[in-house]
Amino acid sequence: MPPASPRDTYLEVSDSLRQKIEKGKIPEKLPSQAKLMEIYGVSRSTIERALGDLKSKGVIESVQGAGWYVVGTGDRRPLVEKVTDLLRTDGVKVGDPFPTEKELCERFEASRTAIRSAIAQMEGQGLIGKGATRGREVRALPIGQGDRKV
Repeated sequence: MPPASPRDTYLEVSDSLRQKIEKGKIPEKLPSQAKLMEIYGVSRSTIERALGDLKSKGVIESVQGAGWYVVGTGDRRPLVEKVTDLLRTDGVKVGDPFPTEKELCERFEASRTAIRSAIAQMEGQGLIGKGATRGREVRALPIGQGDRKV
């Protein structure tokens, strides 16, 4: 990125992201703020200002717990619903191991905090819980599967 005045850096980041969106290089979900900080070599506040600029122009939108998306694209369901869908996969049975937080973060491109919140909700619903070993296991299947309805 070429040197610029600190005040204009967020606009350069915003313009770069907008161009990538227009060219289809970012078709749906934007990288995390941490990844954008790494890519552009700028602070979180600069990234937040750039994202705010794109949001105010109607280019992107924020989805609680899921990140930033190009307007009109992507799965907008809450993260807990997406994670719960893992239990709807054919062959998942009560007692099966549940993916780790790290695996879920990578799969859903979500923060550990967002994943922990989804896990807590699923534990509260009785869908998953601590297993005999260190990890979590499936305790019940969502409505429409298995013997126990939650």
